[in-house]
Amino acid sequence: MIYRPFPRPTVQKQLERNEKMENAEQEFVSVIREYERVIYKVCYLYTTPNATLNDLYQEVVLNLWKAFPKFRRECKISTWIYRIALNTCISFIRKEKNIPEIVTLTQETDRTEETDETQAMLRQLYRMINRLGQLEKSIILLYLEEKSYEEIAEITGLTLTNVATKLSRIKDKLKKMNKEE
Repeated sequence: MIYRPFPRPTVQKQLERNEKMENAEQEFVSVIREYERVIYKVCYLYTTPNATLNDLYQEVVLNLWKAFPKFRRECKISTWIYRIALNTCISFIRKEKNIPEIVTLTQETDRTEETDETQAMLRQLYRMINRLGQLEKSIILLYLEEKSYEEIAEITGLTLTNVATKLSRIKDKLKKMNKEE
């Protein structure tokens, strides 16, 4: 048997590959910067005592990086990001359920004083949303991001009618929770 090494790429081809890689990295970084707040909002809704916001955010960005070369641009980039962020957070929470909860002896106090009434109302809304099921959280988050019913259906994999029905029920649930508090 004759040993034949694999043909080595020319210097030009290596430079082209490096340039493509740099362009892809720059494009990815700009996409992350553009949708950073969206990713944080999704992660915020799935934050638990064991899963900090930064852990979830980092996990989402890592999964986006892994999937970025495979993004076919058949849908909006925002839809793609939401889908990966939601799936990552849900998977992260599922894994976390198998880990025993760590209880601290001292209760951390809120470091920021709530002076703005709007911020207080938003926090209350997010607390109520946090009490919803995973799918309900996803749907209401997308609704609050002013996504159309069609986009919500595409991201969640539900039918348009199902999205409308679920949103109506979620709103009723949130109103009921608000009256109870």
